[in-house]
Amino acid sequence: MTDHPRDLAALRRRLAEFAAARDWQPYHTPKNLAAALSVEAAELLEIFQWLTPEQSARVMTDPDTAHRVRDEVADVLAYLLQFCEVLGVDPLAALEAKIERNESRFPLGEAGGPEG
Repeated sequence: MTDHPRDLAALRRRLAEFAAARDWQPYHTPKNLAAALSVEAAELLEIFQWLTPEQSARVMTDPDTAHRVRDEVADVLAYLLQFCEVLGVDPLAALEAKIERNESRFPLGEAGGPEG
């Protein structure tokens, strides 16, 4: 494995450079990227489709299946990052804001939670 920065900004730049070098920007519309993201998420789901909960918890113990999972996770993340790039969404800020909203919507100790 090559030694590349693992920060989100560097990965976003690398994806943008990869697409630009291949003249893919005309195809990287929000609609197309959202569709591609959905397809890749479905491919990740396909790995787990007929597994029991116990089997799904052990999926990373099989090297071939683990490789497929990692590849699909990478595809999902790549399309999500490209989608965010095109629309100017900061994915970490969006996640942080969503967590904060959920903390307000679902306080500890209310029915339905682990403490409920």
